[in-house]
Amino acid sequence: MRKKELAIMLSKLKGFRNPKPWLEQYRTPGNAASELLWLAYSLGDIEGKVVADLGAGTGVLTLGALLLGAKKVYAVEVDPEAIEVLKENVEDFDNVEVIVGDVSEFSEKVDTVVMNPPFGSQRKHADRPFLLKAFEVSEVVYSIHLAKPEVRKFIERFSQENNFVISHKVTTEIEIPAQFFFHRKRLERIKVDIYRFIRASQERSF
Repeated sequence: MRKKELAIMLSKLKGFRNPKPWLEQYRTPGNAASELLWLAYSLGDIEGKVVADLGAGTGVLTLGALLLGAKKVYAVEVDPEAIEVLKENVEDFDNVEVIVGDVSEFSEKVDTVVMNPPFGSQRKHADRPFLLKAFEVSEVVYSIHLAKPEVRKFIERFSQENNFVISHKVTTEIEIPAQFFFHRKRLERIKVDIYRFIRASQERSF
């Protein structure tokens, strides 16, 4: 499978039926998901690995990890309605465990975390619990965040404070369609950074 093929497949998945603004439920675009997953795959962090998708939503990153050969994927999601769609999207796989609950309650140790946490647009610092949990349960973390100077400074500081370093950062653009009452544009294009974090104590090549 090529990255472009992966992006197309992920773009065709079923999305949120009833997206909730307070959870910042935006479907992870296929291009950003494939960018993150292909980076992880190329660095040996997906195939044959146990992966956790924190805040899995409708399962875009979960399915991508499964398609790229993950040994097992934990899909952790707090919204039961999103879980229903997620299960439909991954129904052809038996090596996925869907967990309904807050990410703070997840305690399994995994090889790799992949996630697209809330940007904090509706609830300030909404991404912090996701980062903290990811840093707790894995040595390698992939995450998507806004490509803004203040966010980049926070990410660098926060990862260092938790004994992680940024080994890779890829900047791309995503499109968010209007779906909530407060949206002013039919389509919003925003720049995001895709990060790879590794525990500072790990001897890994960048």
